Amino acid sequence: MLEMRPDCEACGADLPADAERALICSFECTFCPACARGPLAGTCPNCGGELRPRPIRATALLANYPASTERRYTAKA
Repeated sequence: MLEMRPDCEACGADLPADAERALICSFECTFCPACARGPLAGTCPNCGGELRPRPIRATALLANYPASTERRYTAKA
C-alpha cells in the first residue's frame, strides 16, 4: 500500500492523499508538478527514476487506510 506522503520533498508544498497533482517514483519519493516538471525534469533526484502521477486514494478508504503524516521536505540551507 502506498504511503501517500503529504508533501513535496523538494519545496514542501502540501500534497494530500486526494491531490491529483502529486508525482512519485517507484520508491514513493513525492513531488509537486512545479518541481517534477521544472528543475527535476521528470526524474527523481534520489534514485534517478521516472516521476509518474500518484494514484488517488478514495476518500471513503482514508479512515481505514490513512495517508502518511510524516513530512519529507527538508529546507536547504
